[in-house]
Amino acid sequence: METRDIFRNVSPLDHRYSLSEKTVFNALVPWLSEEGSIAACIKAEIALVKAHLAIRTCSQRTQENNNPPPDFSSITVRPEEVYAEEEKTRHNIRALVNVLKQKVPLEAAPLVHLGATSVDILDTSLAYRMKGCCREVVLPALRKLETALCDFAEREAETPQVGRTHGQHAVPITAGFAMAEYVSRLGKSILEIERISAQLKGKLAGAVGAYNAVSMIVRDPEELERLYLAELGLEPSEHSTQLVEPEYLLRLLLEYNTAFGIIANLADDLRNLQRTEIAELHEGFAADQVGSSTMPQKRNPWNSEHIKSLWKTFMPRVLTFYMDQISEHQRDLSNSASQRFIADYITGFCLAISRMSQVMEGLSVDRKRCLTNLQNSGVLAEPAYILLAESGLSDAHEMIRKITLAAERDRVSFADALASEKEIQRRIGEQLLMLNCPASSDSPIKDPEAAARAFFSKPENYRGLAAKKAKELAVKYRKLMKERE
Repeated sequence: METRDIFRNVSPLDHRYSLSEKTVFNALVPWLSEEGSIAACIKAEIALVKAHLAIRTCSQRTQENNNPPPDFSSITVRPEEVYAEEEKTRHNIRALVNVLKQKVPLEAAPLVHLGATSVDILDTSLAYRMKGCCREVVLPALRKLETALCDFAEREAETPQVGRTHGQHAVPITAGFAMAEYVSRLGKSILEIERISAQLKGKLAGAVGAYNAVSMIVRDPEELERLYLAELGLEPSEHSTQLVEPEYLLRLLLEYNTAFGIIANLADDLRNLQRTEIAELHEGFAADQVGSSTMPQKRNPWNSEHIKSLWKTFMPRVLTFYMDQISEHQRDLSNSASQRFIADYITGFCLAISRMSQVMEGLSVDRKRCLTNLQNSGVLAEPAYILLAESGLSDAHEMIRKITLAAERDRVSFADALASEKEIQRRIGEQLLMLNCPASSDSPIKDPEAAARAFFSKPENYRGLAAKKAKELAVKYRKLMKERE
């Protein structure tokens, strides 16, 4: 066949990413390439022949039990052979069948494709490829990333950080707690992907799904179907038309997109935390790496941005997945072209997973900057309001709100602004003493005002269950990932 310089390929997947992400690309080739697709169809056709032979051996119609079955292990079919035959047949599966018939043992040739329609091979081989790709490539990559997230969450479980909502400082958390969000979200999606992928189905139900053709060949068409699919590690769809029920594959692709969105969300958070004015996180940056062609000082968070860009590219494909759910009557060909691009989507998804794993490997936390940002923020207004309300004041929220405005107006810390309101500070301090809240001194504090000053000078102590949750989730999901290796 015609060969083409890699840089003359149209899709960036086949030049830029096949070079920069060789490991990912090479792992996907056996499952998603045209070579892999044809190989899977050949495997399905041979599985059908074996099923026919098993049925006939049991019934003793064509051979004695002591005759060895034909050997198919050495059969190879090159894609160019099938494509050359398709130039004549104008039909991809008939071309494949014609080529295969010339390669199997003579006695098996009449059984190739016997009783099957094209989609019995195409949908079944697609399910085989999607299941194998998920098991061998997607899930291992996701588990590796999830474990890296767990490691970060546990390592930084105690690292103070500003919590943010609406882009504004909220209340203190820890860096590990922030990452634990993604540990939990991605972890559940991984478990769902594993569950759904195990349920992919195949078929041998013929042109409209009613087993018309195979009913002319065997007494129990469904038994032949079970034998055929078992050879490929699959089970029959509960009901088929000419197609396998599309929802099996649709649900897997949708859950892929759920995980993709989680990873893109994480990429956004990491990118924003690397802003110059925040600077709490930093992606790894090689010694010879260049951040800008004109600004030598730049250290751009380009990996996180690239992950977001991959998500923007491939996320809209979900619309096509939904459109492929619909086929008129027992089948039309409106998914013929669109379904071929599932391979592109999965490749983009795997590239994002790989890139995020690389980000996590080199991601560092500026703990000093995290603490500085926290201490320079007015994030203790919430506990002040809560404690003041607990002291019996119904308008506590409004009182504290005015103190925050005074702090902003006078450009002083919230703690200093609160200290100027002696009665409010005293009431809050009394509540702190009752709660035995952490103080800044090793010696016991008995004075309410001193207790308030100590508490509000250490915003990192007001973090609820952040550290505990981060550690718990890291341990939980690391264990779940380890069990599935």
